[in-house]
Amino acid sequence: MAENNEILEENNPEEETEKESVDSCKQTDENPAQEEAPKDQEETEESEESEEDAGEASDVQKDGSIKGFFKKKKDKKDEQIEELNDRVKRQMAEFENFRKRSEKEKTQMYDMGAKSMIEKVLPVIDNFERGLAAVPEDQKEDAFVTGMDKIYKQLLTELEAVGVKPIEAVGAAFDPEYHNAVMQVESNEYESGVVAQELQKGYLYKDSVVRHSMVAVVS
Repeated sequence: MAENNEILEENNPEEETEKESVDSCKQTDENPAQEEAPKDQEETEESEESEEDAGEASDVQKDGSIKGFFKKKKDKKDEQIEELNDRVKRQMAEFENFRKRSEKEKTQMYDMGAKSMIEKVLPVIDNFERGLAAVPEDQKEDAFVTGMDKIYKQLLTELEAVGVKPIEAVGAAFDPEYHNAVMQVESNEYESGVVAQELQKGYLYKDSVVRHSMVAVVS
């Protein structure tokens, strides 16, 4: 009987094969994590890489936003500087205009004062001329007359130094800007429209009329 059993066992290799396949399946079922472990590791690595990429992207975005912030701040600062420069330039231009206007007004006021004083002095000049013209020929060499003549000439010299000069009248064409015609006369010496006689001398101060000449014009 024992021999028969051994023979049967030898004659059943299929059973051994089935048994080995069953054992291998059990081993596979018992350790499924070992086979799936590489997949999980790959997924973990991919997730880590994606997180790193996302982190880098967020850093780039953050850095870009910071740069944009500083750029806007710099642009605003440049605008403020430009606005201040324009304001300073306008103020300097206004000050320059004010300075020129003040100098012009000062000059005008000075000229007005000078003309006012000259107008008061001119009658004194007229009186000197009338008095010297009335001196007889035999008395013109007297010391008193000579002294008066020197004072008269000194006054004319000082007036000329400050810009006062007489207006040309006799022999010049009548000009209403400088002459004041008070009468018309007949003349064989001058043509019509020419000043033949000066009744009162006129004067200019820096090319501005202080007093018009009173003249007689040839008709």
